[in-house]
Formats: sequence, structure tokens, C-alpha cells
Amino acid sequence: MSVRSGQFTASDNRLIWRLRGQTLWVEPWGDETLRVRATMLPDMPQRDWSVLPPKTTAAQIEIGDAEARIANGRLSATVDPRGRVRFFRDGSPEPLVEEAAFRTNYPPSRAFKSVGGDLSRASLALTAYDDERFYGLGQRRHGLLDQKGCVLELTHRNSEVSIPWLLSSRGYGLLWHNPAQGRVELGRTATRWVADATRLVDYCVVAGDSYADIMHRYAELTGHPPRLPQWAAGFWQCKLRYKTQDELLQVAREHRRRGLPLSVIVIDYFNWTHMGDWKFDPACWPDPAAMVQELESLGVKTMVSVWPTVSPDSENYAELQRRGLLAQTERGLNAFVQFTDTNAAGTVVSSLLDPTHPEAREFLWDKVRSNYYSHGIKAWWLDAIEPEMANYDHDNVRYHAGNGAEVGCLYPMAQQQAFYEGMRGEGETEIVTLGRAAFAGSQRYGAALWSGDIHSTWEDLRQQIRAGLNAALSGIPWWTTDIGGFFGGQVDSPAFRELLIRWFQYGAFCPLFRLHGWRNSSLEAPETSDPTRGGPNEVWSYGDEAYAILREYLLLRERLLPYVIEQMDLAAAVGTPPMRPLFFDYPEDDAAAAVDDQFLFGPDLLVAPILFPGANSRTVYLPAGASWANAWTGQKHDGGQCVEVAAPLQQIPLFVRNDSKLPIRVEE
Repeated sequence: MSVRSGQFTASDNRLIWRLRGQTLWVEPWGDETLRVRATMLPDMPQRDWSVLPPKTTAAQIEIGDAEARIANGRLSATVDPRGRVRFFRDGSPEPLVEEAAFRTNYPPSRAFKSVGGDLSRASLALTAYDDERFYGLGQRRHGLLDQKGCVLELTHRNSEVSIPWLLSSRGYGLLWHNPAQGRVELGRTATRWVADATRLVDYCVVAGDSYADIMHRYAELTGHPPRLPQWAAGFWQCKLRYKTQDELLQVAREHRRRGLPLSVIVIDYFNWTHMGDWKFDPACWPDPAAMVQELESLGVKTMVSVWPTVSPDSENYAELQRRGLLAQTERGLNAFVQFTDTNAAGTVVSSLLDPTHPEAREFLWDKVRSNYYSHGIKAWWLDAIEPEMANYDHDNVRYHAGNGAEVGCLYPMAQQQAFYEGMRGEGETEIVTLGRAAFAGSQRYGAALWSGDIHSTWEDLRQQIRAGLNAALSGIPWWTTDIGGFFGGQVDSPAFRELLIRWFQYGAFCPLFRLHGWRNSSLEAPETSDPTRGGPNEVWSYGDEAYAILREYLLLRERLLPYVIEQMDLAAAVGTPPMRPLFFDYPEDDAAAAVDDQFLFGPDLLVAPILFPGANSRTVYLPAGASWANAWTGQKHDGGQCVEVAAPLQQIPLFVRNDSKLPIRVEE
């Protein structure tokens, strides 16, 4: 039944507003969640890029003379005759969030400008609050936790990941449900979302009593991550690169000989014959099935790097091109990727698979199943899935799903979907992919994220603390870095060895614990570095002092595995990230909100990494509302204060909550 009055209609559990060619829908989309869509097109576009079909909730809709109201549980929204939307909770007169008010000579809160065909450049302006703090929004290199005041590009690049989910200190989350290229401006005068090419404004507002409540509802909205397999919670060994089967096996055997934990070993790029063949080069990997079998006998899983790049020399190129399964150009030649390849003498100009096409996803998995999975490999490193391109002219890319300016941010999630659906089709339930990018909803496909090709510097280590926490608050619970940084670390340098030790200590308390890097590459003269081969990167590669320390943290992580898995199970069940800022658990402690260089790993462990060279102590803030014990000394402190903590090279400051029993020291 429909009810109509003026600009408003109530129909099918939905509040509709129309004026001057614009149509607005507001409707419930799960518990305490409202979805807003607006378009200038005759019919409302209905493509659910990230959101899942909602749990059915009955909306209460009232249409009055001055405004219409829709309520979904304790969250409600009003729409005035000009179409401005405001959100409230529990009947409070103070809005949680609201579209900006119309003023003389000001643009409206939602603006559309045609860029051709059905596409418009669209924007949404929201009221700014001086005391509001913003978290999430993917993974960034700016080194900030609170992103109020930032202007952020909504696109993917190597080490920059756009997940348009914003978590606010005012008690709500907002999903900009749009895979278009664009930006978000978190300014003092307005919060403004911009899509360069889209058919509609589409966003969801999520409310809750706590940050945990909001993250739970976000997981309900975009998908829960699966349970992390226990093997994935252990130590991952990787470097650029293990060139041969024998070299890889020697490293795994040495781990076993030394009694060192090892859960995953990774085969990096150029394991293939040509990019896009998606199969091992037999000259270097003569018997992969036997290799995987031996690794399994050692308790080690094999992960292999799979790129979306397709060389013209690939045996699959002609078929992919004929069937329209490669990304195309809107104008000019298709030269998206310019990189080297296996046995190539120089640069190869390659194409990209189009994983937004269902047949392309099926084609990719068919090749991966025949050439990797058939040997027993079941873990996947999805590198360069931003996708990496020579020129980021997204409006010149044509995908099956649409123009790149409209849909380009979907690319990594579509690649992750291909592997998730392929593995599920084989009856597999333990599915983990490691990607260099992600999007809202990637977590439901078993997607882990790492922070890309960062540099081996203390500044980059400091950036990782905040980047990882914001990634966690973006709905991606499985996150890691290249321990030691990817580019520029010199194996024999005492300065780098100190950085590596401090990074390794931090990495032991990241959701995923992974050593990787292009060792002996040069930051000062990158053209002198061989992109196909780096230096050694095993824990025994850095001298006896470093080895003794790294070994202890390998064993510590192993002792903590039951606790790690407990946190991962919680993330799967309710969306609570295992690694999170102090304010997540202590929202009433104003001082905790100012701390951005410490974090909680689950509820019972506070981690305070050493982030500067030569430091042998640091100040640690202990949140109010709990007591905290130094994990190394047992000394107890009341929360709500700063303490100065000794941090000799072999120790990272750690505190355990109340009387929690965690096996930090061996004697425990």
C-alpha cells in the first residue's frame, strides 16, 4: 500500500521523496541501519556493490506537513520538503549526522553534474562537527589515526587502499556505497563525499551503543569474515624472491632443523612461464606436487603469487581477448601494465584480466585449479590487484561492470571473489587470500590485506601503526605488513637490523605475522636494484644477536596462538577487529582517544611498539577502567595514567589487563 503527500510517498517499507527531477529513497537495511539513495535518472539504479540483502526490519513511516520521518528501531531519519536528510537516535533532538542545510547561494547537500550518458559527477555534503573524530576509510600512508581534516582520494594505489566506510566518534558509521573514483573531504566546514562518475548517491548510516555494536552491524551489512584457519595465525616466511623449488625447500627444512615455528611459506612473482599463463615455470619448479607434499609433512602451507596481468605472449591471451575477458580502453591502445616478465629482456606491455566479468573469474580459477590447486596449493597471494597500472586514467578503462571511473574500486574485491568462489566450488572451507588492496565487503571473501610496498624506514614503521588500526576499523580483521619494510633494507646494516627487530616485535602482535621484503634494494638509486631477485630475508640472515631476539618472538607468537584464534573467531562472529585502538574498548576515557601509537590485541593485551632508533624506553598510556600488569616484570599499575617503561632491544612494552593470564614469559 502507498501513501502520498506532497513530495513524499511511503511505499513497500520505503520513504520516497521527489522534486525537480530528483528521486530519493530512504529505507531500513538491517538493524539500526538506514540506506539512502538519490538519482536524477528516471528509475533508481539498483546495484548492490558491497551491501548484502538486508535482514528484514519493519520501518515506521510518518508523513507530515513539514517533514517525513522513517524509523528503524532506535535509528530514525527525517526528510524535509527540499529533500534534506537528518539522522537521529533514541528521539534525541541532536542529530547523529545530517546532510548540510540549504543556504542562499550554497549548493544543495546532494549535487549532480552530467559527465556524459547516464553518469554524473555527484557529491554529498554533511554537517561538520569540530569535536568529531573519523576512523576507518581503508589504509593510508598519511600516518594519522584520527583523519578529521584530511582530504582522501577514493581510489586504490600500491600501499593506499580505499574502503569508503567511516567510523565516527559521534556513535555512527557511514558507508559511501560507491566504487567510483573520487574523494572524501573531512573538513571543518563540511564532510563531503565526491564520486567522479556515478548514477546515484548511495550511502548507509549505521548506529550502535558502542564501536563494537557499529562494527557488528557493518559486518551484517557487508559480510562477516570467515573463521581464520589456525595455520594462518602462525608465522609466514616470504622474501623477494625464492627463485626455485630447491631454494624454497631448503628454507623450510632449515626452519625445522632449528626448531623454529613456520606456518606458511610464500612463492613470490615470476614463478610462472608468462604473466597470464597462471602456471609454474618447470625450469624452476620441476615437481610442485612433491614440493607441496614435503612442506605439508613439515606442517607448512604453500602460498603462491597470482597476478591479474596478462602478457601478449601468454598462451591464454588470444582467448581472453576474443571472449572479451580483458579490461579494454575507451580510447587509444591497451597498455595498462608496463613491467618486466619471466625471461623477458626488457619491458613488456601487458593487459589486465577483467574480474568484474563472471566468465573471467571462472576462466582464471579454471587455470589456477589446473596449474596450482591440483598440486595441493590452497593459499593465494593476490598481488597488484589495485590494479597496478602504468597510468591511472580510470576513465579510459572499460570493465564489464562499467567505466573505470564509475566502478574501478571494485577490482580487488572481484579478484578476491574469483578465488573464494573457486575454492568453495572445490569444497574448500579454509580460504585465505592476501591482497594489496580491498574494498568494502572484501572480508566476506576471506581477504587479508597487507600494506604494500612500503619503505624500510622508521617513518614507515610509524605509519603502519595507524594504517593497520584504520584498516581494522574498515572491516578488514586480517591485516599485516612487510616486516622490516619492502624496499631499501640492507641485510648487513646494523641500523637496518635494529629497525627489523623492532618491526618484527610489532609484527608478532599484528593479526597476521609475516616477514617479507626486497633486501639489499636501494632507496637512493632504485634503478640499480634487480626487481627479480633480492637478498636473504630469513630470521638467521641478520647475525646472532638479531636471530636470538627474532627466535624468541617466533616462539612467543606460537604460545599465543590459542588467544589469537579466540580473537579471530570473535571477528568472524561479530566483526570486532582483533587489533584495535585503545578508545575502542575504553570510549569513556578521553585520554585513550588521543593515543595513536599503541593498540590493543584482543581485550587483554596492550602493545606499545618502539618506533624510534636507539630508544630503550618509552611512555605508555594505560587506559582507565582496568588495572594493567607489565607482561615482562609483573609490576601492576592502575589505569588512567602514563608510565615510563624500559624497552631494551629484546623487549617490546606489553601490558596485560587485570588478572589475565597470557603466556608472554616462558616460565608462564
